[in-house]
Amino acid sequence: MMKNRFCLGAVLTGLGLVLAACGAQPPTPSSSPTATSATGTLEKIKNSGEIVLGVRESSIPFSYLDNQQKSVGYSIDLCQKVVEAIKQELNLPNLQVKTNPVTSQTRIPLLTNGTIDLECGSTTNSQERQKQVAFSVAHFITAVRMAVKADSGITDLQDLQGKAVVTTSGTTSERYLKQNEQAKSLDIKTLQGKDHAESFLMLASGRADAFVLDDVLLAGLIAQAKDPQAFKIVGPTLSREPYGLMFRKNDPAFKALVDKTLTRLMATGAIEKTYNHWFMSPIPPQQINLNLPLSPDLKKAFEHPTDQGI
Repeated sequence: MMKNRFCLGAVLTGLGLVLAACGAQPPTPSSSPTATSATGTLEKIKNSGEIVLGVRESSIPFSYLDNQQKSVGYSIDLCQKVVEAIKQELNLPNLQVKTNPVTSQTRIPLLTNGTIDLECGSTTNSQERQKQVAFSVAHFITAVRMAVKADSGITDLQDLQGKAVVTTSGTTSERYLKQNEQAKSLDIKTLQGKDHAESFLMLASGRADAFVLDDVLLAGLIAQAKDPQAFKIVGPTLSREPYGLMFRKNDPAFKALVDKTLTRLMATGAIEKTYNHWFMSPIPPQQINLNLPLSPDLKKAFEHPTDQGI
């Protein structure tokens, strides 16, 4: 599903900075803006002396709150690497880092209106969203499936006939559920949770018979449940989707810095160490271990970085 083809053309004439990467090569910006030539998001950060990260509260293990209500996760760690790169580029060692909670519904409006500067979550890079925002090279590849009660007897989409199915509002899962509902002539009662935690609660409490979402997020929610054995992930893969860090579009200097940071982590193997920390080791607050080895799709994405959306 992911194509090893990256096409980025960006010209920032005022800075003498020209980025052009087309074909199978990862984005490798040859230079970056300086503290005196910042524009766009970098200029905003330079002038304010702060960067605001959009964070999730229940996107485990990408971006969520630990017992001290501190934002932690795989995407948070990657965003912190970007912050370090910004500090260096703008010569702002004391740059203030603030966080602002976002949901699947609010992430794009809060980004486009300037409330947040960089979203650190679990957002699919889609061509539809690219009309409003921009994405980094992919840092994760997920599959959309469904979680059900282990004793529900539900194993496939056909088993959802007459059932209630919840998706999180603002996610791509809702679209795939509707497409399959129509294609398979299913009669499904569709419910929406405001965030992943509420959607999972609807499944756990019996208000919904299935919860459709990215499998890695479902695995994280199930692992945190009181009785993880009471749930399972079933059914076909409805879609394979790339996650990217999200920021404002038409900002080539900021995109170059974000992509340069991530591709360096991928080239050195540092991102795989970060991955193993969050997906192959005990993580807070319950010290669960997702035991999710690096998938072939993600390994390929690290070897050939791309910001291709679906």
